[in-house]
Amino acid sequence: MQMKLDKWNIAIGDGAPLVVMAGLNVLEDEALALEVCAELKFICADLGLPYIFKASFDKANRSSVSSYRGPGEADGLAMLTKVKATHNVPIVTDLHTPAQAEPVAAIADVVQLPAFLVRQTDLVVAAAKAVGAQQGWLHVKKAQFLAPWDCANIITKAREVSPDVQIILCERGTSFGYNNLIVDMLGIAEMKKLGVPVTMDATHAVQLPGADPRTAHAQGGSASTGGRREGVPVLAKAAVAAGANGVFLEFHPEPDSALCDAPSCLPLSGARDLLSQLKVLHEAVS
Repeated sequence: MQMKLDKWNIAIGDGAPLVVMAGLNVLEDEALALEVCAELKFICADLGLPYIFKASFDKANRSSVSSYRGPGEADGLAMLTKVKATHNVPIVTDLHTPAQAEPVAAIADVVQLPAFLVRQTDLVVAAAKAVGAQQGWLHVKKAQFLAPWDCANIITKAREVSPDVQIILCERGTSFGYNNLIVDMLGIAEMKKLGVPVTMDATHAVQLPGADPRTAHAQGGSASTGGRREGVPVLAKAAVAAGANGVFLEFHPEPDSALCDAPSCLPLSGARDLLSQLKVLHEAVS
């Protein structure tokens, strides 16, 4: 099936171009967000790929209370509004509480449910209602502890309160023992059987979750989630080859200096090469 963001003339689904949701892991400052969006928009336009700018205003799931979380809801949504207006691009961002649903959906064309929260009924209901009212997309991260087919319950729950809400499922890895994730590429086809498009979050799928002392945060030595940056292109390409309808990627001009999840972040300078390869793969399998 295909879904459309009518305002932006963007479609996602089988037969549509590969959708690119990409940007920063978390908002650091307005200037950086504008810089990254400008570069990625230019690359995607040149390649003929639909582009949606991604950044979080709050990273609520942190390994340490001292970890950087972002500017918060008010300042963060203001930054996203500035990026959207300046570069004329749709926005995707996540939310964490039911009270955030309406203000976030008023700005973000694509509202994301974090993986750890997709079984929280109040959050799913609030997000589905708000996104449905705005005719946006609800981007649902598959939880690390869920099988692909168990996402059917999330879709049903959302549509019980907002029958016409447009839902996308996102693969981002499955827990595999301690501090590790794996991606079962067969799960992409399984989720598509539920009648929704599927994206691949290759950035978060390479995380080594939890407070891993081997990857202590450079700033202050506090515990932080580890990652395997070199695996991001591998998983992105494999997922597109397996039929993913879109990719979710995070870039930074200086990845090692990123304030959140630096070990999983890609250099902005490599965006064109990777996206070019993903386009070729998508066209081949389509």
